[in-house]
Amino acid sequence: MSDLEISRSETLSRADAAALLRSLADALAADGSEVHLQLGDSKLELKVPDEVRAEVEVEVDGDEVELECELTWSTAGRRGRKSRAAAEPA
Repeated sequence: MSDLEISRSETLSRADAAALLRSLADALAADGSEVHLQLGDSKLELKVPDEVRAEVEVEVDGDEVELECELTWSTAGRRGRKSRAAAEPA
């Protein structure tokens, strides 16, 4: 079970869907670790690290196409972790 889940589904025009994705991209690209998002009447503030895991999935089922974009990251912190460059032998 999740500690928290906020979900919103709505029908958008292609232009409005692009604007939603653009606002998410702009929030992620902004300086600082805090990402501010507006989802309808709800405002969210998320702490996002410099690196996230991205997954894009396309599923075609008959005459319906589903495109999912998912970003995940840990909130456990980075203590004790070596960077990828430091962990790889030269």
